[in-house]
Amino acid sequence: MTSATGNLPMKDQFVLPEGVIYLDGNSLGPLPKSVSGHLTGMVEEQWGQHLITGWNLDDWMGQPLRVGNQLGCLIGAPEGSVVIGDTLSIKVYQALSAALQMRPDRKIILSDSGNFPTDLYMAEGLIAHMNAGHELRVVPPEDVAAAITDEVAVVMLTQVDYRTGRLHDMNSLTKAAHEAGAVMIWDLAHSAGALPVDLVASGCDFAVGCTYKYLNGGPGAPAFIYVRPDITPDIAPALSGWLGHDAPFAFEPSYRPAKDIERMRVGTPPVLQMTALEAALRVWDKVDMQDLRRASMALCDLFIAEVEARCPDLALVSPRDAALRGSQVSFAFEHGYAAMQALIARGVIGDFRAPNIMRFGFTPLYIDAGDVRRAVDVLADVLDNRLWINPEYQKTGRVT
Repeated sequence: MTSATGNLPMKDQFVLPEGVIYLDGNSLGPLPKSVSGHLTGMVEEQWGQHLITGWNLDDWMGQPLRVGNQLGCLIGAPEGSVVIGDTLSIKVYQALSAALQMRPDRKIILSDSGNFPTDLYMAEGLIAHMNAGHELRVVPPEDVAAAITDEVAVVMLTQVDYRTGRLHDMNSLTKAAHEAGAVMIWDLAHSAGALPVDLVASGCDFAVGCTYKYLNGGPGAPAFIYVRPDITPDIAPALSGWLGHDAPFAFEPSYRPAKDIERMRVGTPPVLQMTALEAALRVWDKVDMQDLRRASMALCDLFIAEVEARCPDLALVSPRDAALRGSQVSFAFEHGYAAMQALIARGVIGDFRAPNIMRFGFTPLYIDAGDVRRAVDVLADVLDNRLWINPEYQKTGRVT
């Protein structure tokens, strides 16, 4: 990389198996080297020696907000507006239920066909549970702006399409939603840690996301939720969990939400997972997000050029313009699943999304131009020699 990308890549900060080119950090980030020691110390010293006193002595109880502030720096969120815990599905449910309560006279939830299915599933489940005549309206991504009308209660979108990498314009769509009187929810699962995000500048009401992709929090790492500070005191949590109470250890018989973002907490924080995430986020202390974005765009452009020159059987389905996509590139191929398994067997790890998408994530923290060229060498070999025909690569696993 050139000096324009600062100190990237930072391969020495990660555990990367010898000979592997990892192009799937958009699905599960690799292990930062700092995590193992930090986690071991927490287990042996805090849990092992402090036992239950760790909730106070080691401030396990304050971890969701403390780590939320760490993460908030990467997504342009002010201190005290992000809290960590639970799963992304839970956080979508919380945001969506609160948003609907903010617009009781409207019944339409607007989303798009590029949204991650779990967000749509949670909307369907909430609609069925409320049984109040709400409708989930799903339109093509390019039709979202025109579909934001004065009957829409909530616009719920994922900023980066998980299949193609297509990137929504957060600021313009949030403005359109607010001008129509709707509440705006953004899912940042494929944005946080991949590109610059400024939630304050966007003016959005809610944002949610996971931490095991570009943020490298580990499998099952907890999710996050952001609420714009000026609306936080008026949010009515649908999941009125014990730790979202204003005074949980007063053991009051009725729920009284916390006065700040902590009202969006639900259950006991997953301290081990959150400890891993807290250590993983320290990698970002020396990363400039603008440098990261420039490096990401350059890597993706290089990959597209190399693949199109050498692998004519693959069809680009990601936006060609780097400014219109996130930090991934996807190609369509009839035998995409088997080809991806052959590729993985040869040390180049990407992933597959039905029905025919071969997906590759580019994380400049540990990927450079040499990795891109070597990956295309292997990909071309797999395709030119039809290595994907091997029956071993036709077997579909539970996770693709």
